[in-house]
Amino acid sequence: MIAVVHHPDYVTEAPARSTYRWGKNGAIRDLLRQEGDRIEWHAPVVAPRSWLEAVHEPEYVAEVIRADVPRAKERRIGFPVTAKVAQRAQLVPGGTYLAAQIAIEHGFAANTAGGSHHALADTGAGFCVFNDLAIAAAQLAVEGRRVLVVDLDVHQGDGTAALTASDPGIATYSVHAEKNFPVRKARSTLDVPLPDGTGDADYLEAVQSTLPVLIDRFEPDIILYQGGVDPFADDRLGRLALTDDGLAARDRLVAALALARNLPVASTVGGGYGDDVMAIAQRHVAVILRLGEAFERGWSGAGTGGAVGA
Repeated sequence: MIAVVHHPDYVTEAPARSTYRWGKNGAIRDLLRQEGDRIEWHAPVVAPRSWLEAVHEPEYVAEVIRADVPRAKERRIGFPVTAKVAQRAQLVPGGTYLAAQIAIEHGFAANTAGGSHHALADTGAGFCVFNDLAIAAAQLAVEGRRVLVVDLDVHQGDGTAALTASDPGIATYSVHAEKNFPVRKARSTLDVPLPDGTGDADYLEAVQSTLPVLIDRFEPDIILYQGGVDPFADDRLGRLALTDDGLAARDRLVAALALARNLPVASTVGGGYGDDVMAIAQRHVAVILRLGEAFERGWSGAGTGGAVGA
């Protein structure tokens, strides 16, 4: 079975003045439910406040928890932080951490939300409130794990890179459209900026020529995978030109690289934007199923080494 982390509060009504498509997470849940017994469901709890404050400034954490975020910060986030949004923001990092724990034991697990890679120390940004990737990575590092965040969203993982830069137990890797949001990029451990319109072949060559080198140099214990589907050619906020086949090849490549080194992978949803919410949700679900199937075939168990997958 494919382990999936989900909480009912991931699915909430859209706050006023929001341009984010809040129905995406519910559609992802519903499509995964159609897979029946293939999916093993797990429910997260809210991330401890100390975990949030380990990467975000305590004042900002307090603003979110009180649902009293200043309007200037809400504008950067892209929607108001209501009580329901605040509850969701605390659950999602707990979900990414739980997915990592399950992956360590079983090879792979997916969070049906998360990938909030733009949130910074003192504010959210770009539809991201708390940075679940940085929060989960920081806690895993405290526990002695070496964590590699592989971010293949179309936008640079600027918040994740900035929040984890001083932690020697965390490395960040971002392949993104060079001219896309954010205007001011952070410095990841390894950035691979791509020109507008990059298609399947050039994208895959860029990943294949850079990611294995970083994995072998850093020697992580686990990969947190931000597998956003916004590199897709028709994405409303993307500037790359991957096809569905290209996204599939991307995910299979990440799985193969991880399996060959016996590295567990925990995935988050990340970006995917447009008016057809169901089509976007189907792409997100395809990422989860591809990775889950690869690990069902290829995972040999922690510490045994030599697995070959995908």
